[in-house]
Amino acid sequence: MSSNGRFPEPKEYVIEVTSLTKKIAFFDSGIGGLTVLHKALQQFPEESYIYYADTLHVPYGTKSADEVRGYILGCIEAIARQNVEAIVIACNTATSLAVSELRSRYDIPIIGMEPAVKPAVEMNRDNGKRVLVFATALTLSQTKYNELVSRVDDEHRVDSLALPELVEWCEQLQFDPVTIAAYFRSKLSRLDMEQYGTVVMGCTHYPFFSSILRGVLPDHVQIVDGSAGTVNHLKQRLVLQTLRHDTGGGIGKQEDVTFLSSSGRIEDQRKMRIALQYLKENSL
Repeated sequence: MSSNGRFPEPKEYVIEVTSLTKKIAFFDSGIGGLTVLHKALQQFPEESYIYYADTLHVPYGTKSADEVRGYILGCIEAIARQNVEAIVIACNTATSLAVSELRSRYDIPIIGMEPAVKPAVEMNRDNGKRVLVFATALTLSQTKYNELVSRVDDEHRVDSLALPELVEWCEQLQFDPVTIAAYFRSKLSRLDMEQYGTVVMGCTHYPFFSSILRGVLPDHVQIVDGSAGTVNHLKQRLVLQTLRHDTGGGIGKQEDVTFLSSSGRIEDQRKMRIALQYLKENSL
């Protein structure tokens, strides 16, 4: 860290955006945050977006907290210099590690996200069912996550399960339903899913696999993630600051999104476009 308290910015983080149109930026380690962007495109199709993936360092979930925090601060420093009106940290791990510091650094809205544990617990308050949270090992190890569970899980119904392979498969655009379904069955084989009412997708990569998971789970088990809540929070912040007008909804066009990555590879942009199209065709 330099004498002014800021991490020096590696050259690979530098990005150039020449558009004069203010944009809403979404950040994630890889393509997982596209699941959140997809929700935003549905609600605000008239907005312009930047999607920035730290493809040089994905996955975050298997690295140390200090290492990942440095990557996040470098990426957001680059994004914040662009013509952005808000930044969505579309990653549960990145939110846990850095959102407080980021909010102290920048005077634009910084929207974080957390696993949808609270709504999941509320959904099962009356039926006595348990809640199962899927997340990365790094997210599950963070104080922020454990404090969240302690705060909302007063009846001790929340269980957690790390599924690191899903991030790697997502980044490889590996969505083969037979392979993924067999993986889910293996991971859940020791659990009695009749006891559970809700599965929480606690990593933004995981909703890419929701439709496959739906075919594995008992019909009564619901699947939730934090995307809708995050986008609603974004809407509230933008409306409060009169930065946007109400919209009629509908699916936004892919051309409204500028895809960027820390590596600067054209292949990363192509992969992000393919992944976003996959979400449009396969979301629950």
